[in-house]
Amino acid sequence: MALKTLVDGLAFAEGLRWHDGQLWFSDMHDESVWRVSEDGTHHRVCEVAGRPSGLGWLPNGDLLVVSMMDKKVLRLDSKGALSVHADLSAVAPRRINDMVVDNAGRAYVGNFGFDFEEGEPQAATPLAVVEPDGRVMATADELIFPNGMVITADGKVLVAAETFASCLTAFEIGADGSLSDRRVWAEIGGDAVPDGICMDAKGAIWVASPTTGECLRIVEGGEVTGRVETGRQAIACALGGASGDVLFIATSASVARDECRALRSGRIEYVVTPK
Repeated sequence: MALKTLVDGLAFAEGLRWHDGQLWFSDMHDESVWRVSEDGTHHRVCEVAGRPSGLGWLPNGDLLVVSMMDKKVLRLDSKGALSVHADLSAVAPRRINDMVVDNAGRAYVGNFGFDFEEGEPQAATPLAVVEPDGRVMATADELIFPNGMVITADGKVLVAAETFASCLTAFEIGADGSLSDRRVWAEIGGDAVPDGICMDAKGAIWVASPTTGECLRIVEGGEVTGRVETGRQAIACALGGASGDVLFIATSASVARDECRALRSGRIEYVVTPK
């Protein structure tokens, strides 16, 4: 499947989400959040000095944005005012990153657990659960660098990508938002590792793998049933378009902040997936 370019010249795109007929994303190293139409017209939504990552929405339409470095989830209201929705400092030992928000506005946020850029030893970490009113609790501890996450269509199961454990891990979602009944949804084989993920209408998960420069379609149990080669690091992915079959992929030549800001090699590419 040949990729086409939707947007280029980005520093480092992350947190891709399809919402209200547009693709939304964070340019992490440009400290900004954007939305873009399918024709490539894009608009800066807000600036986040603490480096934006995961995105999601409350039932009233307010945008939630992960601010990585200060461990906060920010809230952008309909008037364009940005405020602190939740402070995750008490439950996140290192910088926070990706996020998924359910239909009720409850957010699940991952964190690094250890600073691999500074050479810290690998350490397990929990997810943070943020209630719609901003209350925070920890759940699902002992995850190894939880990254992209999805919630199944019925709202009953959360699947998290454990990047440094090279697997997708599933949990049952309790009425109080806690996660239990942990199981391996799929092992990621070979040299691939899961970064951002998204789920299609059939319940398969597309996995962006930066180490192998591809997006893999994986069904529960681990079988790979589709593959899109990007030729460079695949960071995040999202399904969207009018029919929900357009796979958008954030790609980059580098992940290093200074290089990304200098090169501006980040792109969002896309391909129509088979139905």
